[in-house]
Amino acid sequence: MNRPRKATITFIFITLFLDTLGVGIMVPVCPLLVSSFASDDVGNASRYYGALLAVYSLMQFICAPIIGALSDRFGRRIVILTSLCGAALDYLLFAFSPSLGWLFFARLISGVTGASITAANSYVADISPPEDRSKNFGLMGAALGLGFVLGPALGGLVGGLNLRAPFIIAAALHGLNLLYGIFVLPESLAPEHRRPVSLARVNPFGALRRLGRTPVLVVLSVTMVCGFLVEQILQAVWAIDTQARFGWSSLHIGLSMAVGGVMIGLVQGALLPKVTGKIGDRATVLVGLLFSVLGFISFATATHGWTFLATIFPYALSGLAMPALQALASNEVGPSEQGELQGSIASLRAAMSVLGPLLGTAVYARFAPASAEPHVPGAAFLLAAVLNTFAGLVAWRLFARSPQREAA
Repeated sequence: MNRPRKATITFIFITLFLDTLGVGIMVPVCPLLVSSFASDDVGNASRYYGALLAVYSLMQFICAPIIGALSDRFGRRIVILTSLCGAALDYLLFAFSPSLGWLFFARLISGVTGASITAANSYVADISPPEDRSKNFGLMGAALGLGFVLGPALGGLVGGLNLRAPFIIAAALHGLNLLYGIFVLPESLAPEHRRPVSLARVNPFGALRRLGRTPVLVVLSVTMVCGFLVEQILQAVWAIDTQARFGWSSLHIGLSMAVGGVMIGLVQGALLPKVTGKIGDRATVLVGLLFSVLGFISFATATHGWTFLATIFPYALSGLAMPALQALASNEVGPSEQGELQGSIASLRAAMSVLGPLLGTAVYARFAPASAEPHVPGAAFLLAAVLNTFAGLVAWRLFARSPQREAA
């Protein structure tokens, strides 16, 4: 790879890393910032925080296909650099927001700019020869994962000093990367390969309908819906629950989430291939869902911070389920339909990212406050356990009634 292309790959890597780093930075400090605007009322703060998460996911769900279509029409460079500029502005708004209304406005912007991952991945596909494509996409996946692990830790560490300081750091990093991109990022899409924007290509709901093409895909999609929902419930409730129940600071919250991210990454990267090789994808799905249910019950019933933290380690084995589910879904379609299937699954995840935070924080707000009747601080985690119990039963019924299927 020549030097200019290496520089552009580095820039895209940094861009995707900063996208998820910024999201991660917000997780341990944003609930506390919202609480400061909600007169420290746990119920109201949880509802507002859930709505903030949902707004971000809704904008990503709507804007991801639009951003992709715009990059096909006007080129990748202008879309990526504009998104970086918008992200820097978004974090500055978070840093200096005087009210909840400004936080929601900033979150709208961040949802739009975060959808630029579509243009960034398209750029990688443009400049990568076939023999390097999987390697370069692997690097991009590593960038996303690294941001999710380091973001909460950095946000918790800096947020312990000042709640708004992490947003200033995120704005500065995006601004510096924008300047870097102006000098090193050439356009990757030739004019003759550009195509006009059409309504069909920017419709985010069409992808969801395509998951109903076979009865098996319908059932697997139901299982994935539960899995995506509980992921979002966990992320939405983690910070506000551990602060209220155990008195954790933003530092404790950030470090605990970083530990969870590392553990799940190890399970999916190192353990998953060995488990699926021994027991197959179907059994791996059921084992992962079982550990998820047990983990959420333990989170709900933990009486001390250290028991809650210790539950992270067995709960990490729940990371076995989703990759195995996606592998089973991929066996249902032929090679020419794999990209469309993965896009549909991504749209499904985005849709659940809208519903999950609203559902989780609404349940938390109803049952967690000390004045609630009944008072069940871990109710949101119990809901997640019920959802994945249902997912496990649905998957088990499917596996019992349908024969093992090889790739289509």
